[in-house]
Amino acid sequence: MCSSLVNFCFPQLSFLQTMSLSHMENMPLSHSSLQGAQRPSWKQWLFYSTVIIVLLLCSFSALIFTFLPLKTAQGPCVAKFGPLPSKWQMPSPEPSCVNKTADWRLKILQNGLYLIYGQVAPNTAYKGRAPFEVQLRKNEDPIQALTNNSMIQNVGGAYEFHAGDVIDLIFNAEHQVLKNKTYWGIFLLTNPQFIS
Repeated sequence: MCSSLVNFCFPQLSFLQTMSLSHMENMPLSHSSLQGAQRPSWKQWLFYSTVIIVLLLCSFSALIFTFLPLKTAQGPCVAKFGPLPSKWQMPSPEPSCVNKTADWRLKILQNGLYLIYGQVAPNTAYKGRAPFEVQLRKNEDPIQALTNNSMIQNVGGAYEFHAGDVIDLIFNAEHQVLKNKTYWGIFLLTNPQFIS
């Protein structure tokens, strides 16, 4: 009678008594709402961690360069050659960052980031043997070459130069360009040394 009362009051108990241990081994420990969901592997965690670290380093570098100003040039340092018949045009007195050495050529006197700008006008009437080529050079090594003789082209860009570098604009043949419409200039943007 006592066992029937227990079965009546606690029906789950009778169910547990009839259930064998082998059935319990096959039961899942937890039911997840996503069937087949897998945990991220260690490779994914490594990848995500690396991305986060790189982003933090980039942000930190941007903050450093934003709040740590660069030393700027003391005064304007500008030089321009051409178009002919004019020669080198420089503010008076001569700038302390460059020194003119010849037509179309100058020497850098101060380390820094420079902007070179210019225009090359090809002579479409030129019929010589030499192929059209205009080169902007640093220490006789080309840093930019123009080979299209059908239109006026821009020359230049931002370059880091060091004291002693020689910059020039040369032509493959003397009469390949219209020198009365061709010029180039240089401007010191900044001195890349940090203020101490």
